[in-house]
Amino acid sequence: MDEQEPQPACVLAGVYPGQSPAVVHEAAILAASLGRELVCAHVNPGRYMVSEGADGSETTASVDPDFDDDAEDAFPAGLTADLDRQLAPLGIPWRTLLLAGEVADALGHCANTLDAALIVVGTHGDTHTTMRELFNHSVATRLARRQHRPVVVVPTHHPRPGSSSPGAGRP
Repeated sequence: MDEQEPQPACVLAGVYPGQSPAVVHEAAILAASLGRELVCAHVNPGRYMVSEGADGSETTASVDPDFDDDAEDAFPAGLTADLDRQLAPLGIPWRTLLLAGEVADALGHCANTLDAALIVVGTHGDTHTTMRELFNHSVATRLARRQHRPVVVVPTHHPRPGSSSPGAGRP
């Protein structure tokens, strides 16, 4: 009897409020084509992980004990609503995760915990960012250098053909 290798559990997308919808759109297309769940992870750099569940969920605490806002310990409601508007019509399985810490490290750790097939992130939205700034601060670059799994970088600063806004989803 041949044993099959286990399949990766999900596609992990790094998300944040105000992000181009192109990132989630492309992540959803990839998840659907692979037959995997889409996990939309938002990282709060003002918190750190205290404990972690097998499903990637984290219990976190504020980096600044004098500023411990309970609202920061929950996935942003507005972001959830935006994701629901984008993803509901696609009919794919998806969920959110709130992570803590440095963005690239948190996404990489989560991808390892979930055994993600790949990680999807967007580019910097500012077209005036210098190449030095881009490579020194790029979440995508840091992930690509440290990960053993593919990192898909969705361009978000140029309009797509046939669209009037940067990063607009394709038909």
